[in-house]
Amino acid sequence: MTTLMNVSDLAQVLFVSTLQASDHPSPDQVRTIIEGRIRACHADLSDCTALVAQEAGDHPEAYASRMRWALCEAGRVRPSISLSL
Repeated sequence: MTTLMNVSDLAQVLFVSTLQASDHPSPDQVRTIIEGRIRACHADLSDCTALVAQEAGDHPEAYASRMRWALCEAGRVRPSISLSL
């Protein structure tokens, strides 16, 4: 079964990863992080969604800039992410 995820889904996965914008990750690094996390949670993004909400509440000052970064990075790699779970 192939799982299709939109940019927003992928951005949430990236948002809760340990990867930072200051790391200046390559598209390959971003792709690897996203794919690994999605496989680890068997494409159930509810944990990621909950963590995004928690981070938004705990660190509202950093939420918008991190999510913008995550959306941008996810948009750059989305066409090349195809998961078979």
